[in-house]
Amino acid sequence: MSLIIKDLHASIGDREILRGLNLEVPKGEVHAIMGPNGAGKSTLAKIVAGHPDYTVTGGEVLLDGENILDLEPDVRARKGLFMAFQYPSEIGGVSIANFIRAALQARLPEGEDVDAVAFYKKLKQKIALLEMPEGLTSRNVNEGFSGGEKKKNEILQMAMLEPSYALLDETDSGLDIDALRIVSNGVNALRGPNLGVLVITHYQRLLDYIVPDKVHVLAGGRIVQSGDKELAKKLEKEGYGELAAV
Repeated sequence: MSLIIKDLHASIGDREILRGLNLEVPKGEVHAIMGPNGAGKSTLAKIVAGHPDYTVTGGEVLLDGENILDLEPDVRARKGLFMAFQYPSEIGGVSIANFIRAALQARLPEGEDVDAVAFYKKLKQKIALLEMPEGLTSRNVNEGFSGGEKKKNEILQMAMLEPSYALLDETDSGLDIDALRIVSNGVNALRGPNLGVLVITHYQRLLDYIVPDKVHVLAGGRIVQSGDKELAKKLEKEGYGELAAV
């Protein structure tokens, strides 16, 4: 079972961004995408998640064999896709606990309800995993949060929803060393045979904490090179060079 992207072409307005991108992320593996600014890394994640600003002009995105490109974002999420945003939004008037509970409720068949006791027991466990204060979940989603708190909240949602595939868009952005360690530990604790993860990052430092099974370089709207974790170290040392011009 895999998240498979086949010959994906996409644009925003009249500007083509992805130009025949191919990628496969099997369940049980963590893959990282690196690349120069403007290469299309965040665009890829948003398109897979169903962001309406982008137009797909060719290709497929297969979630365990099903092409999801014609599905609405909420349907994609219910089918097991999760995205942690680079810049998480604030949601006034909705507590973190209620937000997560509503997301879980949306996945249940009509007539079934989230078990409140089991929900809060699991929430408490995941809060401890991410070294978050318990009172944080009673606050409105991301209102007044630091960058680190927002990213921890994203991983908390991921831990509670237990997706099949997770897209982490620059999860390290805005994190200090302590927050980076905590967030990374949370992601690592969720690794397993039932989860495929695609990590998008500019910096190799994140991959010291979340060690990927494979690293891919995205440049010019397509994957131009793939390798193991040593590729990330090479890129950090040497830069993208000619790859950026592909």
